[in-house]
Amino acid sequence: MKQHALLASLCLFTASCTGVANRDTPAPAPSTLTLASWNMEHLAERNGSGCRPRTDADYAAMRAYVDAMAADVIAFQEVESRAAAERVFDPSRYHVVIEARIGSGRNGDCGGRPGLTINAQRTGFAIRKGLAFDRQPDVTDLQAGNPDLRSGVDVIVRPVGGKPMRLLSVHLKAGCSAGDRNDACAALFQQVPAMERWIDARASEDLRFAVLGDFNRRLVMPGDALWAEWDDGVPANADLARASGDRGARCNPRYKDFIDYIVLDRRAAAGQLDFDEKTFAAEPLSDHCAVTTRLRLQ
Repeated sequence: MKQHALLASLCLFTASCTGVANRDTPAPAPSTLTLASWNMEHLAERNGSGCRPRTDADYAAMRAYVDAMAADVIAFQEVESRAAAERVFDPSRYHVVIEARIGSGRNGDCGGRPGLTINAQRTGFAIRKGLAFDRQPDVTDLQAGNPDLRSGVDVIVRPVGGKPMRLLSVHLKAGCSAGDRNDACAALFQQVPAMERWIDARASEDLRFAVLGDFNRRLVMPGDALWAEWDDGVPANADLARASGDRGARCNPRYKDFIDYIVLDRRAAAGQLDFDEKTFAAEPLSDHCAVTTRLRLQ
């Protein structure tokens, strides 16, 4: 009887008798880091505001889309404010880091759509809580002296069990998806050297890095001048890779090439496990789909 009593007592304190894991055992640290980028198309902080007026149901659908993405870090673009971002990225689950740029304050119309006025468009990150990070100064050189061009948001993330990684969220000038012959191209090409300087500085450091965002450029086009400038292998870690490789885009049948990218340096690309474009199951939630990639921790 004493043996039976002792065995029963032991079963109260261990999982060996039932096969149930001890609930106090900490979960193993993740072995991967999932990055994403999403242009959220004029995400406003108030219902019915901006060039893409939305309802409560729209914001709820966007939150569900983010949940399904299951990313550790999401670079976002075209977001009015922190309050706007937090309508989609639950503050209990994500830290929001957003561009500090004020802009000129000029509010134009929305492509001739009566009654609609454009809101501020900022870039930034939503970073899963529990993932440590350090914010760096915004890369204001990308504005090329124009307060209405977006700066870059620069962070270092520090995953448990892995080395830190530096990330830049960008939204480059629209209207020059290829070539170099219009006014928008002149502005975009002014941003190219600033991006090159950031890439080369990071390539000379010990941390692997990635640039995520809306490049407004079809970088996959043969001989593209922007890609050739950045992907020059000097320094050696400036040997870059698009996480999407040479894949075509599926978000909108009208557009076969990506303009949203996750660009990886040589060290980060060596740990890439997969890539996905998160298309919409029903009505589009934005005029861009999110792109994601999963990396091994180093």
